[in-house]
Amino acid sequence: MNLLFFAVFLLFSLLVLRLGLVQIVNGESYKKEVERTEDVVVNTGVPRGKMYDRYGNVIVDNIPLNAITYTRANNTKIDEMIEVASRLSRFIEKDTGDVTERDKKDYWIIKHPEAADAKVSDGEIKKLQSNEELSEDDVNKKVYQMRLDRITEKELNSLTENDLEIIAIYREFSSGYALNPQIVKNEGVTPEEFATVSEHLSELPGVNTTTDWKRSYVFDDTLRTILGNVSSSREGLPKNLVDSYLAQDYNRNDRVGKSYVELEYEDVLQGQKEQIKNVTKGGSVLESVLVQQGQRGKDIVLTIDMELQREVEKIIEEELSKQIVHRDASPDLDRAYVVMIDPNTGEILAMAGKQYVKNPETGKYEMRDAALGTFTSSYEVGSVVKGATVLTGYMTGKLTPGEVLIDEPLRIKGTNPKTSWFNKYQQIPMTDLYALEKSSNAYMWKVALKIAGGRYVPNEPIVNNPAAFDVFRNHYAQFGLGVPTGIDLPGESAGLTGTKTDPGFLLDLAIGQFDTYTTMQLAQYVSTIANDGYRVQPHIMKEIREPTNEKESLGPILFEKETNVLNRIDATQEQIEHVQKGFYRVYHNPEGTGYLFHDAPYNAAGKSGTAETYIDGELSYNTTLIGYAPYNNPEVAYATVVPASHIQASGVADPYVNKYISRRVMDKYFELKKKRAEEEKDPTSVNKKVENAEEAEEQMQKEREQNN
Repeated sequence: MNLLFFAVFLLFSLLVLRLGLVQIVNGESYKKEVERTEDVVVNTGVPRGKMYDRYGNVIVDNIPLNAITYTRANNTKIDEMIEVASRLSRFIEKDTGDVTERDKKDYWIIKHPEAADAKVSDGEIKKLQSNEELSEDDVNKKVYQMRLDRITEKELNSLTENDLEIIAIYREFSSGYALNPQIVKNEGVTPEEFATVSEHLSELPGVNTTTDWKRSYVFDDTLRTILGNVSSSREGLPKNLVDSYLAQDYNRNDRVGKSYVELEYEDVLQGQKEQIKNVTKGGSVLESVLVQQGQRGKDIVLTIDMELQREVEKIIEEELSKQIVHRDASPDLDRAYVVMIDPNTGEILAMAGKQYVKNPETGKYEMRDAALGTFTSSYEVGSVVKGATVLTGYMTGKLTPGEVLIDEPLRIKGTNPKTSWFNKYQQIPMTDLYALEKSSNAYMWKVALKIAGGRYVPNEPIVNNPAAFDVFRNHYAQFGLGVPTGIDLPGESAGLTGTKTDPGFLLDLAIGQFDTYTTMQLAQYVSTIANDGYRVQPHIMKEIREPTNEKESLGPILFEKETNVLNRIDATQEQIEHVQKGFYRVYHNPEGTGYLFHDAPYNAAGKSGTAETYIDGELSYNTTLIGYAPYNNPEVAYATVVPASHIQASGVADPYVNKYISRRVMDKYFELKKKRAEEEKDPTSVNKKVENAEEAEEQMQKEREQNN
């Protein structure tokens, strides 16, 4: 008994000693460990900034959506997520269209662990483990893949519709990162679903109900390819830009601009994220504290006149439709482009393109937005470049204003005669002005030969000077031909440069039938002539505005885009004005190739073009037209390109679709200008501007029905 009591005494003494060490010696450190928590700051996305046209009409907006989200903790297990997904499936309907076969197999393994384990024998696992080249992770991956491969079709077919719905929900749960809210459903959330989920949040750990947004394009398909797209929350950061965005403190599942305006001005439109500090302990969230209030992205005012843009698109559609019905004359005609620009500032007023394509779903042909092609697609543009050719002659000292050259068939040794379209046999003396008016090829060829250091001698070869190509292209570049215009959109094409240097191709280059140019380059080129030689950078962003909560008003200006003059051409004012006179004669003299404009009330000037091109080995013609108005004080310049407009050459007495489009869009510009001036004088006049998305959709639907 004494020994027993002594043993108890020793044990009790040890217990007291141990308690003393724990409570007195190490008590403070253990207390800190128990009380220790971890703060994790999470950035939550906010709605993007809006886009407006130059007159304050909303182009791109955000529509609020009821949303259901899920935020998983660091220690959340897969089976717990599956359980929550199963409960949530009872309260909402989730589309299962995105569920893949791999999703089904993963879910089947989770729900049938024993059956899944049995699909790979112990012997197979040991054999893999005996391979010294495989790490433990490699072995586990191979075993898992073997299980996936051995799931039968019958086993997959055993999954019910409810299982598929659970899988679809679980996919959304697992697609995000821990402590980052992930959208489970944000489109089509009914008021009943939203209310029911809100009532059962206590049964759905990690699930929450909130408000989300989606992009709304008020004018439907108008300018749609230019405005760009935004990624979905599931898609997150584009793969090719992940590293760049992560370095800017983006989350992988953030919605960002993927293309064009949405991408180019991502840093403006994205906004200031809301920051929430999650206080966690052992992987579980104890509380969430708002650190920084979020603010939606800044608003962008575009240079585009949306009313003019829509009218231009409508005109292109109507004129294309008239031509397309005559497939025998225009078998390859399917698109047209127009750019309208302020030649003094570079502000793009309209950039429209339409393409006639077959809808793969319906099998019917329809007009689609192709505005992207105004600066990404290039073509041989023909005689519109002759103004640059004449000025290149002036700038190189090989031609003087008013100089007379003979338009005649060029009989070059070893080739067929080369002629102007209007002169197959005669010798016609003409000045540079008359050469522009009549669009003389022979005049431009002789200018090119002078620049190359030679001259025309009948039945003899022409001078071979490859350096002359560089002379031409360097001077053309001063106008924006063959070089990027600098437009503030990604993916601009500089056109294609011919690689051959045979002397005959130099003659083709001088009349626009060798190198290719975009519609935007032509607009910059004609603007350079219109504004006395200053090449101005075109741009689509006009202003950046502070976001405001008021629906119809713009916030204060934060940034205003200034005019950026890229260069001035190396020509005198007298030389530039001489070419301007030539462009005036093109539009006003009866022999001018742009005489369709002679009776226009706004006094325009410009140059037409026709270029031979080959499609599948068959000869076709591209037709173009450039111009500006008013002649004495230009406020608008334009370029029209119609690829493959016809297959049979005809005289100027038969205007091509490019001329009809051009005259109508210029008429519309000045018609809208007059209407707005009258509205300013009479505030009580009816304002026909579209004020919201519903009215815009109704108006466009009526127009579509009328067109149909």
